[in-house]
Amino acid sequence: MNLQGQRDLILLTELERDGAVTQRSLATKLGVALGLTNLYLKRLARKGYVKVTTIPSHRIRYLLTPQGFAEKSRLTYLYMQYSLTHYREMRARLREVLSRMTEEGGTRVVIFGTNELAELAYLSLKEMDLVLVGFVDDGKVETFLSHPVSTPEALKGWEFDAVLLADLNRLREHREILRTYQVPDGKVLDFGPLV
Repeated sequence: MNLQGQRDLILLTELERDGAVTQRSLATKLGVALGLTNLYLKRLARKGYVKVTTIPSHRIRYLLTPQGFAEKSRLTYLYMQYSLTHYREMRARLREVLSRMTEEGGTRVVIFGTNELAELAYLSLKEMDLVLVGFVDDGKVETFLSHPVSTPEALKGWEFDAVLLADLNRLREHREILRTYQVPDGKVLDFGPLV
């Protein structure tokens, strides 16, 4: 699913939920400029997905048309397909990365991060009969998946074969933190370049 489809789905979902929503709040939800949000809404209206009314004269209200509901259903289906495909690809990538570690005799893994990818990594560890040594993160989260979350400083006292980086947005930062605690680059696992 492309970015435009994702934005259309967000807009149609929000307009269905609250037809009196402001363009400013929609812009915030989309993470785009207010003017761009206005253009998106006009495009949806031009395509017949949204009807724009002014009741009272100074308040704009958006109503999804039957075509808008159909488009929202279509986009929801596409998004679900995209999400399931992405999930399967990430699970396969995790198994591949962890398999390389096990081929070298490793079994004990630290997961660096507490997000959706960390959840997938945890499931993959369980499936492959690998040992979770623990979760580390920046200290803002105390527990994750019923496990305590430690700061990276805890790595000094842990025995592990690898640290799996599970926050794709902070790979460089987390690698630097691991260097600070003398974790060799050879023990750091990540996904490499994502296509």
